[in-house]
Amino acid sequence: MNEQLLFNLVDLAGTFAFAISGATAARRCNLDLFGILAIAYITACGGGIARDLCIGAVPPAGLSDWRYLLTAVIAALLTIVAYPWVERLTYPVRLFDAMGLGLFAVYGAHKALVFGHNAEVAILLGMITAVGGGMARDVLLARVSIVLQQEIYALAALAGAALAVLGEYLHWPAVWATWLPILFCFGLRFASLHWHWNLPRFGRPRDE
Repeated sequence: MNEQLLFNLVDLAGTFAFAISGATAARRCNLDLFGILAIAYITACGGGIARDLCIGAVPPAGLSDWRYLLTAVIAALLTIVAYPWVERLTYPVRLFDAMGLGLFAVYGAHKALVFGHNAEVAILLGMITAVGGGMARDVLLARVSIVLQQEIYALAALAGAALAVLGEYLHWPAVWATWLPILFCFGLRFASLHWHWNLPRFGRPRDE
């Protein structure tokens, strides 16, 4: 498979997964049709838009390429139609979040490298691509973002992006440099959900 086609498919797959995550969260909050579609799109494309603005890829692909909007809308509509089945999954929002996390971390790091940025920038923007949309979703739904409070999330994206950058610097075959970091990021995130792994916390929450 052509390398560029592979990364385009990874990006659209991440868009689809995050759109399901956003639509599910919006549906749980009893938003109307427009609200569900808006949250799905913002969740799916928010991180990528932030990344593209940072690397100078303007207009951002999430705004200029119709495929992203169409993918997000299809995912949101499928979620609405199949919501009873989606809800039967264990941790449905977080499951699709974990899928999108690995896909976007790898694609975000790859795109930063393509635009000539160094490894540090690529790793950080890979993480931003992966967590940006989820953070925007949580802000719009008026809840503390899971990035900041529960299990290993941003760290998993950072690790996946770092492994992807390492693979590209060591000239791994495109399939290995793509899917190994994706699976590693997803596995770390999913394991942290299953076994409730958390980063250290300090002190006790204050009563307001």
